[in-house]
Amino acid sequence: MPVLIRLAHHLAGAMRPEVQVCPGVKTAVFKEIKDKVLRLSRVRDAAQEWMEVLHTAVHFLKQGDVVGLPTDTIYGIACLAQNTEAIKKIYEIKGRSESKPLAICVGSIQHIYKYCKVTVSDQLLKDLLPGPVTLVFERSATLNPDLNPFTPLVGVRIPDHAFMQMLAQKCEEPLALTSANLSSQSSTLTVDEFYNLWPQLAVVIDGGPIGDRMSPLCRLGSTVINLVTPGKYSIIRPGCAFTPTVEILEKHSLSLSTSDP
Repeated sequence: MPVLIRLAHHLAGAMRPEVQVCPGVKTAVFKEIKDKVLRLSRVRDAAQEWMEVLHTAVHFLKQGDVVGLPTDTIYGIACLAQNTEAIKKIYEIKGRSESKPLAICVGSIQHIYKYCKVTVSDQLLKDLLPGPVTLVFERSATLNPDLNPFTPLVGVRIPDHAFMQMLAQKCEEPLALTSANLSSQSSTLTVDEFYNLWPQLAVVIDGGPIGDRMSPLCRLGSTVINLVTPGKYSIIRPGCAFTPTVEILEKHSLSLSTSDP
């Protein structure tokens, strides 16, 4: 795989008009990279094949790799949050500053209590999750201290996406999750939109196009809500389902905070 990655980077650099690459070499290398893509869209009704894709993703995550995958909002890349070396890989792949935090993804509401200091009712969590929201709490001591070591907070997600939920459950630990794009570039709605990251990913799970690409809101990602202060909420980032999310928070008698905790 390292040879393939080096070749792929070489070829990517050789896309400049003044540099020539043997067409046969280019085709062979990109075919190998393309073979990393496992298409959920073809196996959604085939339980055995679905499980094979799931087990492949779990295998690579367990050995410390980074994978590309669909969520309910945009495409993401993920690794095991408890694996410090894998977290470093994510930052390297994205070209992202290590001062910018990663969210975690868990497979059930029960697991939120393990990794976060929850300040809201269980019913509120059930009303919001699974869904296109990231909830920010104080982190618990159980979470890897090398994940976002500069902050006592962590954002947690349970995407409304069956594959993502099953993956987190099968891994039996949280995933560190971020968008599948180079830092500061647009979010991605298909796997082809982040093909430049493929050489550095162990596998890419293709769940088909996400959302309505014609909508101006389609690339917003999840709505990020700070719930650190009991009875209060603050908006860190408005995103998908922003209005319904606020309505649920206020239905549970939370009020908008006028200052950061």
